[in-house]
Amino acid sequence: MNGTLELCGMKFHSYHGCLPFEREKGADYLVDFKCSYDISAAASSDNLSDTVDFARIHALVAAQMSKPCKLIETVAAGIADSISGEFPELKHFSIKVSKLNPPVEGECLLSAVTVEI
Repeated sequence: MNGTLELCGMKFHSYHGCLPFEREKGADYLVDFKCSYDISAAASSDNLSDTVDFARIHALVAAQMSKPCKLIETVAAGIADSISGEFPELKHFSIKVSKLNPPVEGECLLSAVTVEI
């Protein structure tokens, strides 16, 4: 039985960006994670060890968000690599990193990069 796990709107204040003020003041970011996997074992056992621990996913995301990078592409790739390293059984997942109110001339709610594995 296949299922989907999503962690949507994980919010962080991080110091990513190419401009000096982005690295000094930081900005707010949202991170979304989505994966599809076989939930059969978890559904029948009701045991955390048989599923993808979303608290661990959040911790991996938080660790990567705390490492300043110039580009959100680098941040998204780092998160994906971290998750792949800890959860090799996840063959298909996506990470979306959104920067709220990016520094552009004019109104823009967010800029985002999505990495798909």
